[in-house]
Amino acid sequence: MSKILVLNMGMKSIRSIIFNSNGEKLASASKEIETFLSEEFVLQDPAEWWEKAGLVIRESLRDLKKEKIEYITVTTSSACLVYVDKNCRALDKCIMVSDKRAKAESEELKKAEQFSKVKENTGLESDPYLMLPKILWVKNNQPDAFGKTYKFLSPNDFFIAKMTGQYVTDCFNAQKYHFDTKSNSYPIELLDELEIDKKTLPKVVAPGTIVGRMNETVATCLGLNQDIQVVVTSYDAICSFFGSGVSDEGDASDVSGTVTVFRALSKQKSLQPSSKILTMPFHKWNIDIVGGSNNLGGGLIEWVKQCYYQNEKYPYEVMEKDAGESLLGAGGLIFLPYLLGERAPVWNNEARGVFFGLERMHTRKEMTRAVFESAGFIDMDMMQAIEETGVKVNTIRLSGGLARINLISQIKADITGKDVLVLSEFETTATGAAMLALIGAGEFTDLKVAADCFASVRMIIKPNKVNHQKYQEIFGLYKDTYATVKDLFRKRLEVVNHIYPKREVKIENL
Repeated sequence: MSKILVLNMGMKSIRSIIFNSNGEKLASASKEIETFLSEEFVLQDPAEWWEKAGLVIRESLRDLKKEKIEYITVTTSSACLVYVDKNCRALDKCIMVSDKRAKAESEELKKAEQFSKVKENTGLESDPYLMLPKILWVKNNQPDAFGKTYKFLSPNDFFIAKMTGQYVTDCFNAQKYHFDTKSNSYPIELLDELEIDKKTLPKVVAPGTIVGRMNETVATCLGLNQDIQVVVTSYDAICSFFGSGVSDEGDASDVSGTVTVFRALSKQKSLQPSSKILTMPFHKWNIDIVGGSNNLGGGLIEWVKQCYYQNEKYPYEVMEKDAGESLLGAGGLIFLPYLLGERAPVWNNEARGVFFGLERMHTRKEMTRAVFESAGFIDMDMMQAIEETGVKVNTIRLSGGLARINLISQIKADITGKDVLVLSEFETTATGAAMLALIGAGEFTDLKVAADCFASVRMIIKPNKVNHQKYQEIFGLYKDTYATVKDLFRKRLEVVNHIYPKREVKIENL
C-alpha cells in the first residue's frame, strides 16, 4: 500500500500530512506561519516556509517508524508571488494573494495593447491579486530585484524547485499569469509588450505530473527516502474542491479555512461568461470548475475571537453558544465581512468591514451572530454568481475549520436553501492533493474512485424553510448595505492614507 506526504501551507500555518492509498491519515504535524500586513501589503517570508517545512515533515515522519514514503506533493495558496535567484533564494518576502499594492500596475495591464485579446481568450480581467500586475509592481518598484530574478513562482512552485531543482507549475496556477489553457501557452505577445521575459515563468504541466525524484541532499535533510517521487498537483482551492468529493453536475464545495473557497462542478459545454467569478476549464477531464475565493472565511471567526473572546478558556464553544442565544438576523444587525477587502464575487480591494444597524441593546452575542451569518451570506453571494453562468447548484459539500462549528453549518443551509453535506475529513485540501497525485501516479483510475476512498460525509444538514424565507429578506438588506456604502470605501482610504503613516503589523494567527 503506497504512502503519500502532502505539504499543505495556508495563510496561517504549514502542515505535513501523510496518507496511505486507502485514504487513511497516518500522521500529521503543523507549525504557525507569520504574516506581515499593513493597509496595502500582505507578506510572508519564504525562508520561514522552508525552515518550518523541514520541521513539520520530520515531525510527521517520527510516527511512521521509518516506513517508506513513495510520493510527496505540495499545495499552497495561489496568486502569491515569490521571486528567486538562480539558487532558488527568495529576493524578498512573498507578495501574498491579498496584497493590494499592484493597483496602478493592474491599470497598466488593462491599457496594454495586447491585453484585450488575452482577456478574451482567458476570460480573466486585470486585478492586483493576479501574477502579472504583481510582477509589474516588482519591475516598477524593485528594479534591482527584478533584474536579478531568475524565476517568478507561486509558493507551490517554490517548494518543488527547492526539492527537485525544477521550475514547474500546474495549469491552474499558471492561469493566474493569464495562461491560456486552450492554446496551452503563456500570453507571449503581452509579455513582450510588458517587457517580462517569458523565460522567467515556470514550465506548465498537468496536475498529477511526476517531475522526478527529490534532490538527495534535500531528502536526507528532511529525513525522507531518496527514491521518493515528487508530484505536481495544484493550489489549495483546487485541491480542496476535488478533495470534497465533487463528481456530478451542480455539486458545490465550500471550503472555509482562513478564506472561503466556493466552487461548483459543471460538465456543460457552454457557460455564460461572468466578471464576478472564475470559470476554470480542466480539459483533461472535460469539466469546468466555476466559482472563486474570497479574502476571509474562517479568518472572520479568528478576528471575533481576538476581539471578544481572548479571555475564554474555550472560545469557540462560548462563541457558538452566544450566537445561538441571539435571534435569527442578530436583532437587525448586519455585518459586511470585508476586513481585508474582497475578491470574488465583489472584487473590491478598498472595501472594509461594516456593522450596520448597531443599537444600544446589542451585545457581543448579536455581533458574533452577525459575523456567523455573514459567512452564510458569503456562500449565497457566490452561489448566485455561479448560477448566473448557467450552473444550478444542487448540494454544498462543507469542509475546512469553519465546518467544525455546527451553528454556522446550519446557518449556511438556511441561507442558501440547499442541503449541506459536512465531510468527515475537514482537511480536504490535503486529501484533494493526495487524490490528484495518486491519480497521476496510476494508483487510482479516476476522480470518483479516489473520492470513494478519501471523501466521506459525516452528516447532512437540511435547510429550515421558514428560516430560509427570513434570510432571503435579510440577504437583500445585506446586499443593499454594501451598495449604499460602496462609494465611501475609497473616500475612507484617502482619509486613512492622509492621516496615518504607513505601518507594518505582524499577525501570527490570521
